[in-house]
Amino acid sequence: MPGAETTPAKAWREMQRGNARFVAGEPHHPRQDVDRRHDLASGQRPRAALFGCSDSRLAAEIIFDKGLGDLFVVRNAGQVISDSVIGSLEYAVAVLEVPLIVVLGHDECGAVRAAIDSTDPDAAPLPPHIWRLISPIVPAVRRVQRAAKDHGVPTDHIDAEEVGREHLRDTVGELLHSSELISDAVAEGRLAIVGANYRLAEGAAVPDVVVGIAEPA
Repeated sequence: MPGAETTPAKAWREMQRGNARFVAGEPHHPRQDVDRRHDLASGQRPRAALFGCSDSRLAAEIIFDKGLGDLFVVRNAGQVISDSVIGSLEYAVAVLEVPLIVVLGHDECGAVRAAIDSTDPDAAPLPPHIWRLISPIVPAVRRVQRAAKDHGVPTDHIDAEEVGREHLRDTVGELLHSSELISDAVAEGRLAIVGANYRLAEGAAVPDVVVGIAEPA
């Protein structure tokens, strides 16, 4: 079944409008009825893919006021790139033909906090699977620590939100670097990637990095 017949710019505008409704407390809850369920039984045509953190507060369809079949969602703790993530997003682009990938981080992220805490010389070792998951976040921690040190700020008081933003940018960069299929789609104008930070208290998804034609010219 072909993917959503829309442009990257239109797909992102639709995501922004849905998020604005959610922030305002006026969600439409679209495409969540029995008819929609039946329509989707034979195939899907999502309007965008979303790669986000597994945090229970980041329910993608609620945040962006979407319905069944609207979003192709991939999640893990800390939105860390892996082979399974890349394969899933490549499927969304190549087979489902989504025009947009949103990479969604957030404030107060437990994975980011674990990565920060792991750099303390006195930190207890993490269970191996958790360490392997959060270790890709550590380079962002180190960069923020170095910047803090250069400005005379104690490294044990670094800004976790800044680490999260750095990691979000790393994630978008690694996705493009690791997937020729995805980077080619961006270069050809068929796909855009938006890295956004979700503000838990406000409910707003704030774009931080945009790659491709996600905004109108």
